[in-house]
Amino acid sequence: MKIKVQKNERAIIYKDKAFEAIVGPGEHRYFQFFTEFTAQIFDMDNVRFEHSIAESLRRHEPEVVADNFHVIDVADEAVVLRYENQSLVEIMAPGTRKLFWKFGAEQTFEVIDIAEQYTVSHKLMSYLAQPALRGKTIAGLQNILPVQVPESHIALLKVDGKLVQVLGAGKTAYWRFNREIQSELVDTRLQSLEVAGQEILTRDKVSLRINLNANWQFEDAELAYNRLAKPAEHIYRELQFALRAAVGTRSLDELLENKQIIDAVVDQHLQEKLQGFGVKVLSVGVKDIVLPGDMKLLLAQVVEAEKAAQANVIRRREETNATRSMLNTARVMENNPTALRLKELETLEKVAERIDKISVFGGLDQVLNGLVKINV
Repeated sequence: MKIKVQKNERAIIYKDKAFEAIVGPGEHRYFQFFTEFTAQIFDMDNVRFEHSIAESLRRHEPEVVADNFHVIDVADEAVVLRYENQSLVEIMAPGTRKLFWKFGAEQTFEVIDIAEQYTVSHKLMSYLAQPALRGKTIAGLQNILPVQVPESHIALLKVDGKLVQVLGAGKTAYWRFNREIQSELVDTRLQSLEVAGQEILTRDKVSLRINLNANWQFEDAELAYNRLAKPAEHIYRELQFALRAAVGTRSLDELLENKQIIDAVVDQHLQEKLQGFGVKVLSVGVKDIVLPGDMKLLLAQVVEAEKAAQANVIRRREETNATRSMLNTARVMENNPTALRLKELETLEKVAERIDKISVFGGLDQVLNGLVKINV
């Protein structure tokens, strides 16, 4: 049998299906009298040796393995980084056992101990920042947890369920191996929370639907998440309880006369209940109070009756004032003939404005005597 191996290749020779040798570039001849020789060619552009006989070679042919392969055994508390031509191409997890051909690209290996340290170095992070823009992809990136915290945020880093660190704005990364690592992003800016459509009975059994808005912020995010599983939900529930306390103990008239009383009661309730939880409600306000349809009609009727009564009072007062003024005028004219004459002329002027044509018989005095009658 003749086997020709190119410069960028290696061949494994089998004798009667058993491993015989690994041969390099060149022409190789094997005589098959009572035996059968076969060969398998490997391209050195792929330096990974992933073959079923890999473990057998490691056990039975250690010298052959040492001459032809890089032997990588990753400890349970370590990570190995593999570089090809000084470029990172693979992150190998703890417990990995692999062989790599020595005859392809130049390879180097870096061992990182993660027994105590689970933070990825800044140097390595720079390699991982834009993997899509690199010439080669990096295998094993899923084994790293990247955490990017924007401005006005923090991140809570939890290891095996325990909060271990509060991260500020910036980018960090962590090894996922041998531990459960999670991060939770927290917005430290002022946040708005709306309690909408709350159906609550007043003290006089009137059903109201109230919409309320609150603005809140973290005072101590670490304390808040140590004491509360979900701070926003906790604040929402306390807002509901405070609303019921403010509305359920007051009548409809009290609430309509002073809507700010709800804000004051809710705010006081929250200041007391949220003390020591690392969160603070900065402002509370009722957006609107919605009445049932029949109650709206009744209130409209009440308002209409009140306005009608007010209008009637004003009308009577004006009539009284007018009567008093007329009485005063009569008293003045009784003792002053000139004033009486002026009033007669004023009356005549008003009559003349409404009449197109006037025929006078018997003089002006007859007209006045016929139009103006004063009973004393």
